[in-house]
Amino acid sequence: MKQFFLTVAGVFVGLLLFVVGVPFLLIVMAAGAARPAPVPTHTVLQLDLRGGLSDQAPQNPFAAFGGGGSSVMSIIETLRRAEKDDKVQAILVRLPEGGMAPAAADELRLAFKHFRETGKKPIYAHSQGLYPSGMVTSTYMLGAASSEFWMQPDSSFQAVGVSSEAMFFKRFFDKYGVKAEYEQRYEYKNAVNPYLYSDYTPAHRESTLSWMGSVYRTALTSAAIDRKRDPVALTRTLEAGPYSAQEAQGKGLIDKVGQVSDIQAFALDKAGKGAKLVDFDDYAARSKPPTVKTGPAIAVIGAEGAIVTGADGGGSPFSGDGNVYSDTVAQAFKTAIDDKDVKAIVFRVSSPGGSDTASEQILASVRAAKTAGKPVVVSMGTYAASGGYWISSQANSIVAQPSTLTGSIGVYGGKFALGDALARFGVDTKPLHVGGDYSQAFGAGEGFTPEQRAKFSGWMDRIYAGFVARVAEGRHLPPERVREIAKGRVWTGEQAKQLGLVDELGGFYDAVDKAKALAKLKDDVRLKRMDGGKSPFEAFERFLGVSETSAKTLAAAAWVLGDPRSQAILDEMAKARLRAAPGGASVLADTPVR
Repeated sequence: MKQFFLTVAGVFVGLLLFVVGVPFLLIVMAAGAARPAPVPTHTVLQLDLRGGLSDQAPQNPFAAFGGGGSSVMSIIETLRRAEKDDKVQAILVRLPEGGMAPAAADELRLAFKHFRETGKKPIYAHSQGLYPSGMVTSTYMLGAASSEFWMQPDSSFQAVGVSSEAMFFKRFFDKYGVKAEYEQRYEYKNAVNPYLYSDYTPAHRESTLSWMGSVYRTALTSAAIDRKRDPVALTRTLEAGPYSAQEAQGKGLIDKVGQVSDIQAFALDKAGKGAKLVDFDDYAARSKPPTVKTGPAIAVIGAEGAIVTGADGGGSPFSGDGNVYSDTVAQAFKTAIDDKDVKAIVFRVSSPGGSDTASEQILASVRAAKTAGKPVVVSMGTYAASGGYWISSQANSIVAQPSTLTGSIGVYGGKFALGDALARFGVDTKPLHVGGDYSQAFGAGEGFTPEQRAKFSGWMDRIYAGFVARVAEGRHLPPERVREIAKGRVWTGEQAKQLGLVDELGGFYDAVDKAKALAKLKDDVRLKRMDGGKSPFEAFERFLGVSETSAKTLAAAAWVLGDPRSQAILDEMAKARLRAAPGGASVLADTPVR
């Protein structure tokens, strides 16, 4: 009984904190936002890229409390404001030690060059080491785009190439009785190859080396241009590494060697007397431009993550959401269509794929916007592949970075048959069904029967044929030509442009310029976001739900109190909701959606 009363008291205190404390916190936050600290007259902004980058800023107002880095979109938008701000004298960039997404590096490079050329201000880059982790050459390319590239003394310079490694589970599955029952359309749709084979197939190897080579050449060519070096000579020098920072300086790969404190002091001295170092994110919060509510506008709709059916919401109020919800995106398009001020739409896509039905719903919204006389221009981020290309394929124009991973016009699907594996541990699976035999096709115990396999294969064929037809219509290509370049193959933006899958190479603001041209708009045009972030109160309301108010309020209160057990329960509830969402099994993705 004593424990019961203690529990009740704890819940009461938790709810009191939740009901009273959270609104009070929000009021304090709002008051602080209303009176931002002024930007010093001489400011050097410090942009730290070591925490990782998403493509787009999360719509959840509390996502920042969940950790993680900045977004590419927020950085390039803030740089546009900073280049016109007389108080900002320079940017100091802290580079990551490993690789970064190549298309993100492409986008930031364009933004750096625009800042330097239009704003007539320097960008200084500092690295504490470059190690052969993933796409480290792209990190070097971004550093090369700066006015001066510094490295910490005795740090390691290992930007010697691009690497990728895959794990293959076929022999493991054979040993433990797991059967991977998957269909692919076609040989380049290799997301499930690690489950089906013990090594790269010829198509898998060819495709991977092709896009990696394209990314590598793009990074080195860009770095050579920015460092005013011959691309062949720069490549030869890089590949002869690794080097120490001092050796890299001696070979002209970087400009100076010094500690972070050294480059900070250098940048502040150049900025003028009394200059201050200001965090980039703090400046972004302080310098938001006034909202213009009238006049012609271009709508901006974002889509980042796996494509699923339904509407967003239901996860932790303190974390970002990694999915593209078809209902939410469709509603954003409808809002843009109904808005008389909106004359065109820029659709920012960074997705590896997802549900074909969700993708088709979004594509229908793209078509509806075009029918309403509002041109749609897709701006591709890190990737717009598979389902990400499906939703992009019928836009008026597609703009991609040279290193964007796109295409992958194909489909896969299937299941794991675990019956034999479970039986080795004394677990028996015994299916029952009512109705047609296909109702038990996706049971986890046994593999497909020949009849089930035939029906499933036919379904995959229909999805693939529909994908090809949509691309052929949207890109004005003969279906036969689309089938030649499809087969599930991933292309870089540079390759896709040569194939007619992409119209232009460039970044977000190039897509904006294209949208302005299609809508016959001149001068500066305001950008109007249609994927509107939720207010703090809306975020909590969506999270708590209506039918489960009591249980979720209790869990949220315990979260505020820091109870790890209730936090775990809360996380599981969010995962369960996502698992229960229709269309959660992805068949149009380059990597399985987990």
